[in-house]
Amino acid sequence: MGPKPHFDGNPMQLQTLDLVVFVVTLLGVMAVGFFAGRQEETSEDYFLAGKGIRWFGVAGSIFGSNVSANHMVGMLGVGFSIGFAQSHFELGAIAGLLLMCYGFLPVYRKLNLYTLSEYLERRYGGESRLLYALIMVIIMAFVQMVPGLYIGARTVCVLMGEMAMVTEPGSTDTGDAEVATTQAAAPTVSSTAQPLATQEKVRTSYYVAFVIALGVIAASYTIIGGLKAVVYTDVIQSVLILFGGIAVALLTFSELGGWGRMMMLDAAAGTNAKLKLYEPMNHPDLPWTGVLTGLMFMHCYYWGTNQFIVQRALGARTGGEARLGIIVAGFLKLLIPFFAIGTGVAAFYLFRETPAFQDQKIAPDTVFPVLVTYLISPLGIGFVGLIAAGLIGAILSSIDSMMNSAATIITVDIYRKYFSPDATDREMIRVGRLSIIALMLMAIVMAVFIMDPNSQSNFFLNIANYSNYLTPGVLVAFLMGIFWTRGTRGAAWVTIIAGLVLSPAVQFAYDSDVDRTMYDLALGHKQLNDVSIGAIPAEFHEHSVRDFEQHLENDVLPRISGLHRALGPQLNFFHRVVAVIGLSAIVFVIVSLAQAPDQEKSKNTWSVLGGHAPQRLGQLAASAAISVVVFAVLAAVMVTGSLAPAVAAWLAALWTLAAFLREVWRSFGEQASDKTSFAQFAVSDDRSYAGLLAAAAMFMMYYFY
Repeated sequence: MGPKPHFDGNPMQLQTLDLVVFVVTLLGVMAVGFFAGRQEETSEDYFLAGKGIRWFGVAGSIFGSNVSANHMVGMLGVGFSIGFAQSHFELGAIAGLLLMCYGFLPVYRKLNLYTLSEYLERRYGGESRLLYALIMVIIMAFVQMVPGLYIGARTVCVLMGEMAMVTEPGSTDTGDAEVATTQAAAPTVSSTAQPLATQEKVRTSYYVAFVIALGVIAASYTIIGGLKAVVYTDVIQSVLILFGGIAVALLTFSELGGWGRMMMLDAAAGTNAKLKLYEPMNHPDLPWTGVLTGLMFMHCYYWGTNQFIVQRALGARTGGEARLGIIVAGFLKLLIPFFAIGTGVAAFYLFRETPAFQDQKIAPDTVFPVLVTYLISPLGIGFVGLIAAGLIGAILSSIDSMMNSAATIITVDIYRKYFSPDATDREMIRVGRLSIIALMLMAIVMAVFIMDPNSQSNFFLNIANYSNYLTPGVLVAFLMGIFWTRGTRGAAWVTIIAGLVLSPAVQFAYDSDVDRTMYDLALGHKQLNDVSIGAIPAEFHEHSVRDFEQHLENDVLPRISGLHRALGPQLNFFHRVVAVIGLSAIVFVIVSLAQAPDQEKSKNTWSVLGGHAPQRLGQLAASAAISVVVFAVLAAVMVTGSLAPAVAAWLAALWTLAAFLREVWRSFGEQASDKTSFAQFAVSDDRSYAGLLAAAAMFMMYYFY
């Protein structure tokens, strides 16, 4: 494998072999896509892969579609800037995946759907279908595809090194000698705060070129091969993602001295420690109250009502293959806290201890390519090229999925529904392909003119924030429609619109005009010498420290209410989601009770289509409620120090596994023959594996407290 890399701040340049490996791998993935989709003749072939996807295809495509640069780059960046609490995005995903598996999917497959908007029409009416279609196209084409092109192009630029990057020096000047003498006697804000660090910036011309290249490549095989091409390429790209992520993780931890040394450095960091799974409830990004409430609702939307994710399960050969694929994808998701988020934390301490990086400001979204450049490239033999191909493949796997799903919605829910009800398969495929071209052109233009290739914000969290302005009302309509027979046509479309209105309204009503840095300084969460001078309003830079502290006490502190002290000066989007979903649910119930339900449409619910009686749904709900109480008690005892996190983790995991096995035992008593043992039955029942998955997630939620 070559010599062990040495992290000294001196990057290695990309070698010819790296470029060859990169190009060959990328062309190979494209060739697979073209080959897989060469015989797409019907609309079902093109949009649902002929409903012939095996379980491993479902698993690979779900994982590849979800785990794009958002995770390889975005999540690692959040781990670097914030910490291990970002793991809630993966741990909570298990609940969303299992809800899709056993709650939403039985209904969707029983109705033989192309798109989830079709479900809304069958359950409520055409208005809800159209609203959902428009919202999903906006989310996929603009909220996710555009940032996907941005992060992909930005990452390639960083990997290219000095050819595509330029270093911008920071400002450390504190003035002339006379001023410096004055500051020594009476320190100013500018002399006390952290100086601006140097920063590497992307050359715009290279950024634009890579945006265009990524868009054209993703569109080419998606246009030709449809969902089957997307699935096959996603499986390959998932392998490359895992290889690249794990390789970078192993080398980063090796260079730092292992996970144990990271824990030692983190313990020494005190209140600034990053290996915490739960942050204070007023944390600006990942408050524990938000990740256990609003984030869980977001998972319900993303995994159960999101077209570009669920479409993979709709294309599965059987319901059993779909469920197994979803569960396997869940196990793959549990690797991410270790090879992405944990690596981000390790990178933080590695950079902090490396002299060449101590005076640099490294944006969260550039951490992954920086690690590749400095740690992987010294290994030689094409490793950088292979990892770069994996990263770009990860980006393409999300972009192609969103293009295909958006095209499916445009073709099925808009074109065929409103313009050509008798459209032939050939006509629908043509419209789908034209839709992909149009969407990609718009996404490229927006990525070039709207996105800042040198942004310092957390890309992953921004996407989650923006998309969830649009989704709360949609989630309520789906949940109430599937699990409540009383829901009405008017309630659905009114609630979807209400969610769109309430999201910005709640945010506006809550947010204060107190800047986050000023808030933290006023409440003592941070000291002046802990923050960058760039984070403090320019008007205070030359104030004396004493005058600035008086301003914080007399002017800023009185403007912070009790509610803002608890939840922060600006409403975190997790908390916003909880509030909006609660209000939207109230709207749905009120409108539904004011209208007479459609008895025929009310049959399109889980109790009917999922094959379970209403009383069975009540039993499952009661069991879930009891489990929540048990988990809360365990958490309370653990927090008080009476129970070690490791013990609490094992107890929570065993309770979770037992709950699933109890359901398997019930089915065993109803279905199994005398010749089948419970062990044999359990091995053949996917709920056993679902229980292991859920138990693993619960274990991590307590163990890493």
